[in-house]
Amino acid sequence: MKRIVLFATLMGILVQGGCGIVALTTTPTQYEKKVAAEINLIKQEGVKVLVLVKEPAWLGARANLRYYMTEQINKSLVKQVKIDPDNIIRYQKLADFRAKQENFAGLWPEELGRAFDSDYVLIVRIDSFVLTEIDETGLYKGSLNAQAVLVDVETGKKVWPDIEDSKVIRVGYDVEKGDRAQAITRLAAAAAHCTTRYFYDCPKDKFRIAEDMSHISYEKWGETWDIGRF
Repeated sequence: MKRIVLFATLMGILVQGGCGIVALTTTPTQYEKKVAAEINLIKQEGVKVLVLVKEPAWLGARANLRYYMTEQINKSLVKQVKIDPDNIIRYQKLADFRAKQENFAGLWPEELGRAFDSDYVLIVRIDSFVLTEIDETGLYKGSLNAQAVLVDVETGKKVWPDIEDSKVIRVGYDVEKGDRAQAITRLAAAAAHCTTRYFYDCPKDKFRIAEDMSHISYEKWGETWDIGRF
């Protein structure tokens, strides 16, 4: 009888231990954990996206930020969100269209989207841009702030972000070595990541990058805006 009780006890321990082992093996590691998408474009097969970057003339950026931002966002949409490269409108194609339109500024997002047979228009408005060289050392310090919204071309309505008027993007760094183009590219790439990371289940360890300043609290940063016309 004692042998039976001992055997049953050992079996119970093994079963409990086994459940623990199973639980450990099925629990996601820190590298497997993901931040859920706010709007999942990766699951929308064949989705086509047009990126429209708005760069106010008063910024005085001395650089074509539209180009840098569009290129980096397009790259991120392809690499991270897994959108077919053929379904991403290239910067030059949009630039050529803009040059031929006398009333480009009067187009609504859905009108522009339909012109390129797109499902969504991702509008990114740059609110501020600062890039300074540190005492002619070839080292740069920079920051870029923007706001982003995603518009459904079929309905003409904003579908992302769901709660806020727009998604605030803030990026910056203290040191970047290289030329001015490299420094701008780093800012644009960081802003692209901080925009597109909401369109797929982003690995938690990759969600926040060194240049991401969006978590820093400010009394007021930017203003709400109507997607309106361009």
